Amino acid sequence: MATPTGKAATLNPQASKRVLPRDASSEVPGKRKNPNPTSTLPRPSGPFVEGSIVRIAMENFLTYDICEVSPGPHLNMIIGANGTGKSSIVCAICLGLAGKPAFMGRADKVGFFVKRGCSKGLVEIELFRTSGNLVITREIDVIKNQSFWFINKKPVTQKIVEEQVAALNIQVGNLCQFLPQDKVGEFAKLSKIELLEATEKSIGPPEMHRYHCELKNFREKEKQLETSCKEKTEYLEKMVQRNERYKQDVERFYERKRHLDLIEMLEAKRPWVEYENVRQEYEGVKLVRDRVKEEVRKLKEGQIPMTRRIEEIERQRRTLETRIKEKATEIKEASQKCKQRQDIIERKDRHIKELQQALTVKQNEEHDRQKRISNTRRMIEDLQNELRTAENCENLQPQIDAITNDLRRVQEEKGLCEGEIIDKQREKEMLEKQKRSVSDHIIRFDNLMNQKEDKLRQRYRDTYDAVLWLRNNRDRFKQRVCEPIMLTINMKDNKNAKYVENHISSNDLRAFVFESQEDMEVFLKEVRDNKKLRVNAVIAPKISYADKAPSRSLNELKQYGFFSYLRELFDAPDPVMSYLCCQYHIHEVPVGTERTREKIERVIQETRLKQIYTAEEKYVLKTSFYSNKVISSNTSLKVAQFLTVTVDLEQRRHLEEQLKEINRKLEAVESGLVALRDTNKHLELKDNELRLKKKELLERKTKKRQLEQKISSKLGSIRLMEQDTCNLEEEERKASTKIKEINVQKAKLVTELTGLVKICTSLHIQKVNLILQNTTVISEKNKLEADYMASSSQLRVTEQQFIELDDNRQRLLQKCKELMRRARQVCNLSADQAVPQEFQTQVPTIPNGHSFTPPMAFQDLPNTLDEIDALLTEERSRASCFTGLNPTVVEEYTKREIEIQQLTEELKGKRVELDEYRENISQVKERWLNPLKELVEKINEKFSNFFSSMQCAGEVDLHTENEEDYDKYGIRIRVKFRSSTQLHELTPHHQSGGERSVSTMLYLMALQELNRCPFRVVDEINQGMDPINERRVFEMVVNTACKENTSQYFFITPKLLQNLPYSEKMTVLFVYNGPHMLEPNRWNLKAFQRRRRRITFTQPSQ
Repeated sequence: MATPTGKAATLNPQASKRVLPRDASSEVPGKRKNPNPTSTLPRPSGPFVEGSIVRIAMENFLTYDICEVSPGPHLNMIIGANGTGKSSIVCAICLGLAGKPAFMGRADKVGFFVKRGCSKGLVEIELFRTSGNLVITREIDVIKNQSFWFINKKPVTQKIVEEQVAALNIQVGNLCQFLPQDKVGEFAKLSKIELLEATEKSIGPPEMHRYHCELKNFREKEKQLETSCKEKTEYLEKMVQRNERYKQDVERFYERKRHLDLIEMLEAKRPWVEYENVRQEYEGVKLVRDRVKEEVRKLKEGQIPMTRRIEEIERQRRTLETRIKEKATEIKEASQKCKQRQDIIERKDRHIKELQQALTVKQNEEHDRQKRISNTRRMIEDLQNELRTAENCENLQPQIDAITNDLRRVQEEKGLCEGEIIDKQREKEMLEKQKRSVSDHIIRFDNLMNQKEDKLRQRYRDTYDAVLWLRNNRDRFKQRVCEPIMLTINMKDNKNAKYVENHISSNDLRAFVFESQEDMEVFLKEVRDNKKLRVNAVIAPKISYADKAPSRSLNELKQYGFFSYLRELFDAPDPVMSYLCCQYHIHEVPVGTERTREKIERVIQETRLKQIYTAEEKYVLKTSFYSNKVISSNTSLKVAQFLTVTVDLEQRRHLEEQLKEINRKLEAVESGLVALRDTNKHLELKDNELRLKKKELLERKTKKRQLEQKISSKLGSIRLMEQDTCNLEEEERKASTKIKEINVQKAKLVTELTGLVKICTSLHIQKVNLILQNTTVISEKNKLEADYMASSSQLRVTEQQFIELDDNRQRLLQKCKELMRRARQVCNLSADQAVPQEFQTQVPTIPNGHSFTPPMAFQDLPNTLDEIDALLTEERSRASCFTGLNPTVVEEYTKREIEIQQLTEELKGKRVELDEYRENISQVKERWLNPLKELVEKINEKFSNFFSSMQCAGEVDLHTENEEDYDKYGIRIRVKFRSSTQLHELTPHHQSGGERSVSTMLYLMALQELNRCPFRVVDEINQGMDPINERRVFEMVVNTACKENTSQYFFITPKLLQNLPYSEKMTVLFVYNGPHMLEPNRWNLKAFQRRRRRITFTQPSQ
């Protein structure tokens, strides 16, 4: 059934997908928003087996928006053109039943299975169960790449879903049950061992694969035990032989050991003898120490009375010193009072002196006043004489007026000149400020230009060297030559640099632009031929394209999110802009935003633009020459590298011209300032001359007036001085009265001072008496302390003697303990261990009060050190006669004897364990191998029958090289498609693709009737078959899959041959795809069938 031809799928991602069942009663829901997408359909009444698929629902999954599929219980044939979404249903089954995304061979992340542009997707599988259908829902989150699982609308974990699926014997990872399109070729690549394992899991009893695994584990353990027993037996025999060789050396070693034991016994007794000698010395020192200790006690008792007397005298001394301190405090207080009275008397004396000095000052002032009056009168007489001789000055006023007029005129000219100087200075400051600002801008432009040139130098060194050469040789060219385009382009906004760099090739970005072919040839000859530099050069069009208008107004494109054409994003010289418009059509390429990306389908269909830019992508559109369809390709934009630095060269040239104009104005202002300063200096000299002349005339005119004013001032001063008179007699009387009052107060203070002095003297006498008493007490204390020191000296000598004796005692005690420790150590006795009675002899006393008895073995040995040393020398000589004996030999001999015994026991246990494993292997092998052989025989019978019906031959057998290597067992498939050849094993290389497909399909069909899995999926396995084999295989699939009591079967294919046999139990599902499909909610299969019947009935009448 054909579908209408539509646009390419890439241009219509909104195109709906629909799966249509053949049965008119099973209508597929349309593309609608289901308020409860997880609701189950009514339970089918057909003969579904436990675990068969009843319903498949998809939402935003791969090519589908919303779709539900209702398969039949037997053979389900899914047919549709390539790319319509057949394999999407297979993916939905796999992922919906907890399959791994990588198994499909499409993507390794589950998020890639969600429809592009959607954030979430959903797959829902309804499985048949007699106790109630099981609905498994998987929601896929694209952003987190996570899945959320539900069983019958209740959230669960993926592990629970896997357990539920496994309980129904569904194995989506088993190629014998689930063979997706991308895994068809891998089935033939399965090894014999892998094929056996897949077959066991698919059709064998549940315990068959478990028995096989147990056999492999048992066999592995059996091999390990056999190897271990063999190694241990060989090792045991070697150790027994080695011990026989060293037996005589061991006997000689033990003979020598008997002499060494006697030496050890003598060396053990020697510390006990040494201990006894030291212990007796210790007892003697202890008696002397106790006697000296008694003497020390008596001397200490004799010092007690002297100590008490010294303490009593010390208390008296402290009491006297306390009283002396109290008297000293009282004397200090009396002295302070005396000093206070003396200070007051001294202040009274100073007051009297001040009164006398004040009277003297007034007397001197009166004398000076009389003297000043006399001097002032003489000065008045002199001034009157000078006034009489002064000349008449009335004829000087006209000269003063003329000079005043000249001075006013000069000052006005000077003010104007100074104003002009201030204006010029302000203008100069403003120009200098402008100059600094312009210079700073030029420096910033140079820094930015240097950044662009540095990037050019680092990336294209030859182009950079050519730029330097061009700047030094511009006079050799007749017309304008532009530096590389990347240096001349100036972006208006750095964020838009990525569009320009992605649009213009890197070769043109570093190309020089010429207006003349002759100039370009001169440049290339010099740079390429002579300097061997690799550079690019282009010629701008003769007719300028720089101002060419775009074919569509930008206002028309703003509705799609476009904000500018490429040309408006940057500035460039006219030749560069003309070349880019001509070559790259930058005036026709719009730039959009993220909103453009969201509306990209409308933009492509409605605008018919050839190139467009969105926020992060570039789209190139072409029209197919054959189908007239628009084909689009998009690429992500690369990050801008060169044009992110913006340098406006026109603005820099404007700034340089502005700087020259400012410098010219500064020179003019500076020359004007020099002329104004010279004029101002001349006016200042003239002003000073006029002021001097006016000052002389004014002084001559005002001299008489000044003399009169001075005479009047002096007369006023005389009157003031005569008024300021002083009565000296009255002042002397007041001073005498105050002095008498002060003398009376002073006499009273002297009387108080005398009384305080007497008190202070009495306190000093009392203090002296206390000091004498204290001296007597101290003298008596010193005498007692001298006697005490003499007694203490004798006590110290005795105590020192006691300490020395005690140290000696402690040393001997420690030595006794050390000797005791050594003796016990030699006898291998612990500190608290008692020696058994049968090994005891004499009982020495240990210094700590305990008793210890050495071993009785000592009783037959000498009791003196000399005898012990002599016997030691003799035994050592005898022991030295046994040479060439190695103690390690005896140790190894003993160790091997122990190890031989241990190995014997261990080997016995290993052999018992090995027998048990062999018994287990025999039992499990019988339970596994016999049913497996029967199963393989059944598969072989059906497989051979299928091949015979196709006039070919094929067989399946259980293959192994060694019957005991259970991990090497496998199923071998051998086929032949031509009578002239022999049976060959099915491999990925020997047979053709079609032969492998036929073999795979027939093997799966041989498993179909034996299968205990609820359904099987095979995707496009007939692609490589020739028509004859495809027809035969199809007939077998229909006959086998449509039998009673067989499991559900999904057969996916993009095409079918004509006149194929079909069965009433088949369910055919057609997948349609195209832009002219009806909306899903408008599709009605029954109405479609009624219209088709009406058309059929009306055709004969026409």
